[in-house]
Amino acid sequence: MKSQYVLPISIVVAGALIAGAVFLAGKGTPPTNGGGDGKVTGARAYTPGVDYILGNPNATVKVIEYSDLECPYCKTFNTTMNQVIQYYGTSGKVAWIYRHFPLASIHSKAPKEAEAAECAGKQGGDTAFFKFIDGVYEVTPSSNGLDLAQLPVIAKKIGLDVNAFNQCLNSGEFAKKVAASYDEAIKLGAQGTPYTLLMVGTESVVLPGAQPYDSMRAAIDSILGTTTGQ
Repeated sequence: MKSQYVLPISIVVAGALIAGAVFLAGKGTPPTNGGGDGKVTGARAYTPGVDYILGNPNATVKVIEYSDLECPYCKTFNTTMNQVIQYYGTSGKVAWIYRHFPLASIHSKAPKEAEAAECAGKQGGDTAFFKFIDGVYEVTPSSNGLDLAQLPVIAKKIGLDVNAFNQCLNSGEFAKKVAASYDEAIKLGAQGTPYTLLMVGTESVVLPGAQPYDSMRAAIDSILGTTTGQ
């Protein structure tokens, strides 16, 4: 049964962020870091077989991140999101969906890295996909600094069949999927990375920039606290 909310989540989340004074004040984030806050229409819900998800597919709150593997702010936010899932994951109330938004104009290697993550997911599902994402962030200096020769090294480290991985990556099998994800983010209004949505049911709100852990907790708790049956 669809949950009923005391207030629209855009209002609830904005109130939580303001109360926590967490609009990244003093964080030194540039204008390209995120696309602003507010309610978003037309956001795509979790799509099994297309999206990779960490956590309960039926979670009350889904954090949808459009990300660039060479973005330094995305690297920081990846650590935050792993903390979020560690905290909420066992409750089944929060899940993380990772989608690609490679900014090729400044990070020419990012689209291929995104394809590599898809190749990892093809072999090992959600677990391998997110392990590969973590593996890239562990070794990349960001800002287009990763040596692409490290991609099969990461694949091997997380237990994938490297030959199959390389065949997949070299074929360009997932180039169109990565490009479609990029286009999807643009249509939603994304102007930089990470571009993050909190989705509850069919309603979504943007969180600006690479929100820190306390900010994410405040926003998520504000939503969970206003849903019925929580």
